[in-house]
Amino acid sequence: MSDVSIGADSQLPTKEDFAALLDETYGSEDNLEGSVVKGTVLSVEHDFVVVDVGLKTEGRIPMREFGGNSAEIKTGDAVEVYLERIENGQHEAVISREKARREEAWAKLEKSYAANERVEGQIIGRVKGGFTVDLSGAVAFLPGSQVDIRPIRDVGPLMNTPQPFQILKMDRRRGNIVVSRRAVLEETRAEARQELIQRLEEGMVTDGVVKNITDYGAFVDLGGIDGLLHVTDMSWRRVNHPSEVLNIGETVKVQVIKINKETQRISLGMKQLQADPWDGVALKYPVGARLAGRVTNITDYGAFVELEAGVEGLIHVSEMSWTKKNVHPGKIVSTSQEVTVQVLEVDPDKRRISLGLKQTMDNPWDSFADQHPVGSTVEGEVKNKTEFGLFVGLDGEIDGMVHMSDLSWEMSSEQAMDQYNKGDMVQAIVLDVDTEKERISLGIKQLENDPFAGAKSLKRGNTVTCSVTRVLDAGLEVETSDGLAGFIRKGDLSRDRSEQRPDRFAVGDKIDANVISVDNKTRKVNLSVKALEVAEEKEAVANYGSSDSGASLGDILGAALKARMEANEGDDEDDK
Repeated sequence: MSDVSIGADSQLPTKEDFAALLDETYGSEDNLEGSVVKGTVLSVEHDFVVVDVGLKTEGRIPMREFGGNSAEIKTGDAVEVYLERIENGQHEAVISREKARREEAWAKLEKSYAANERVEGQIIGRVKGGFTVDLSGAVAFLPGSQVDIRPIRDVGPLMNTPQPFQILKMDRRRGNIVVSRRAVLEETRAEARQELIQRLEEGMVTDGVVKNITDYGAFVDLGGIDGLLHVTDMSWRRVNHPSEVLNIGETVKVQVIKINKETQRISLGMKQLQADPWDGVALKYPVGARLAGRVTNITDYGAFVELEAGVEGLIHVSEMSWTKKNVHPGKIVSTSQEVTVQVLEVDPDKRRISLGLKQTMDNPWDSFADQHPVGSTVEGEVKNKTEFGLFVGLDGEIDGMVHMSDLSWEMSSEQAMDQYNKGDMVQAIVLDVDTEKERISLGIKQLENDPFAGAKSLKRGNTVTCSVTRVLDAGLEVETSDGLAGFIRKGDLSRDRSEQRPDRFAVGDKIDANVISVDNKTRKVNLSVKALEVAEEKEAVANYGSSDSGASLGDILGAALKARMEANEGDDEDDK
């Protein structure tokens, strides 16, 4: 401040001197507008407070900008006000206590924002998309997503309550401030979580409060940090949903199973605090033992049966029924059904027990073998017709199979299959019973004697009499007197090549021929007239001539023929 001395010999200060002194003290009038200046309360009226800011005129401020309480404001009090205009139309200064407080608050908030420090404020109202917050005079916007870590329905308890906020964004030119309460809570929680994680140890037993329940487990609050209690760690027995065991808000005792300090994930367990029911399970459930249990779960591959709390065994679908092979387990047993099972295998290390349901029932394959030994006759309905045979329904809801080769002695397999349809009732002979493979072999053609059985007595060179049944270009189909099918090739019809013509014969003609071979596969006897003629010629030469007699072959055959004719005539006389 400049020194202005006034003495007896000195000249009185001029108007310009006082103006210079005023500018030095307060600055120029142009600089004062739009800034905060100090003032003195001159008087307190009903609705206004008159404040002198050291200028030519006073200013009037509404009482509400002082909180509406006139008792707290006294004449002579020093206050800071915001000077909007030095003089208005009424020759009064336009000042504001509220804007002064706002400017002061903005200055402090900018410092806090720069230093990334928390600020204190109060939620004072609700606006579209969030809330308004009073930060000691400055109004900020609090987005709805930044109110809390989790969405909250009722914000009433938070209104008009001093609490810390974090400034996310500031724009003084536009007068915008965006704050977050969630950031403060997350930071506080992170500090608490870090401190708690350092204190927790794996294997430690502690109390917690069930905070949330999901399909796969429950989140338990350990006092500032949540741990996951998985559904498989709630109990040794099967738990279908965590709500069967826990309720939200319930206090439970848990054990810390695993801690990941980097991700701050904690795994908890309840069943670890109980005795393991699988200890000594091999002694309690020996192989072959029959036990009662309850079906707890049904899957596509079988059903789980609870033998005691925490101990379950699996009945595989293949061990459920002797006869129902391709059905869903749910069609054989139902959930919560009490069943009797047999222990098939126990693996304590893998915590697995294999159970059987069909083993507690009579084996229909053994029963069938006892009641129907090999060679006995059975009757049943054709259940299915396949490309390789027929399936016939038998007693005990089991099937036997008639292979296509066992349908007929005479017809081909394809022809025989055409004779049967699904639903036909048939009789069959039991050919074989394999109880281990659960197979029964049946035969229908075995009900009759094998017409080809007589072929076993035929030897090569035997002479048989047969009837022509069919004339073919390649030869003759014939039937022996024993009912056996035979065939004579064209080349075997005669020694004489000119006589090797099948059309010389007609159906029904009788022919003598020699057996060449017996084909068990085609079930036919191969015959030859030519072989018979050769054999007769050798016999005639042996009986009626010799190689050195000089007789011709015609003479020898003529003598043999004459002898045969005489023998035949003698037989005819005997018959008469």
